[in-house]
Amino acid sequence: MSRELQCVIAGFGGQGSLFAGKVIATAGLIEDREVSWMPSYGPEMRGGTANCSVTLADEPIGSPLVLHPNALIALNQPSFDKFLPTVDAGGIVVADTAMVPELREVPGVTVVGIPAAKLCEEAGIKGLGNIVLIGKLWAEFPFCGRKALEGALAQVAGKKPAMLEKNKIALELGMKA
Repeated sequence: MSRELQCVIAGFGGQGSLFAGKVIATAGLIEDREVSWMPSYGPEMRGGTANCSVTLADEPIGSPLVLHPNALIALNQPSFDKFLPTVDAGGIVVADTAMVPELREVPGVTVVGIPAAKLCEEAGIKGLGNIVLIGKLWAEFPFCGRKALEGALAQVAGKKPAMLEKNKIALELGMKA
């Protein structure tokens, strides 16, 4: 059964945080749920901050802003440090330990670290740590059905068959990590 998701996905520009948000939002659309996806960029041209808020719900969504997420995907240390204090009790944080070397705990929040970038490099699919982290979040917090998540990946990443296959591998790596 799908759960309501109020998620922040955050990292540097180029790490795929907005792309990851689109995958999750598309999964919600496939399941005919209420969905919001709101990107946010830093002022820098390259290497600045990039994050998005994604909500999947069964009831109408009052605001696209996610101020107190029940899930956080952190792609780098500054994003982890900034958003960790905002995660609601009972929530989950999934972080790439290759880019977030200093994990810390918050009472009532589950913090899960996996070396997503390293796993991708070892599998020959460098640059897909964002998708590995989606897979890990889904394994810990099933926010949609598996078929919807795989269908969303196909819609968002399916323009090039070779890239879709790499994304499928990355998703599976995260689910099994």
